[in-house]
Order: sequence, then structure tokens, then C-alpha cells
Amino acid sequence: MRAVVQRVSEASVSVGGRVVGEIEGPGLMVLLGVTHDDDAGKARKMAAKLWGLRILQDEKACSDLNAPLLVISQFTLYGDARKGRRPTWTAAAPGPVAEPLVDAVVEELRTLGAKVETGVFGADMKVALTNDGPITLIVDM
Repeated sequence: MRAVVQRVSEASVSVGGRVVGEIEGPGLMVLLGVTHDDDAGKARKMAAKLWGLRILQDEKACSDLNAPLLVISQFTLYGDARKGRRPTWTAAAPGPVAEPLVDAVVEELRTLGAKVETGVFGADMKVALTNDGPITLIVDM
């Protein structure tokens, strides 16, 4: 499981011209990718890591500030462009495997007390954000 995490002052995701998820910061915008060997245990660990990641102002975490998260599925995080000019996506888990695990991360975050907004799995999404810092991290589980 891989996440690209950005500290934001605001972020939103739209599908078909309609906003489906939106947060105002401070908070985190999370692009989340799933690979073939991911499971519910990794989903729980990823949620705990995101909730406790101390990258907000004054080294605070979302858990310290009750800051929101916007979580968006992103299979392209497992794209491989080392050969040629066209990336391959073979390391990304297929939708029927990935979607329940993305949902598991979101549900675990909510269980931990987080306010979480999401995109729409598999949709053509438009993401807008204001990166605060800028701070961007890659988190692998």
C-alpha cells in the first residue's frame, strides 16, 4: 500500500463537474494506491500512520488537531515507467481487490475519530488543492 500525502490548507475532488469530497485545512490530502499483496492489516496500519503523521503545523498530527483528510484512490501510484515511454500498471491491484482496501483505510480512519472525505473509486476525478508548505511525503506499507 502506498500513499502520497500532502499537507493542505484546502482540497477538493470533483466528478463530472460536481464536488464529491472537500476539506478545509489544516489537513491532509492522501492519494492511496493498493498493490497485490495488500490486506486488511496493512489498511489498518496505513490508517493509523496517516492519523498520527506529525506533519501539520508545529509537528502536530491530524489526531492532535482533529484535522480532516481527503482520501482518493490512485492506482497510478504503482505505475512503472522504468522501461520505454509508456508506464505499466501490473503492480497495481485490480479494482475488485483495491476498492475494499481503500474503503477499509477510510473506515479505520473514521473509527479512529477522523473526519474523512473521499473521491469516487474508478471515476475520472479532478483534484484541486493548496499544498501548505509545501509538504509532500510518500508512505509505503
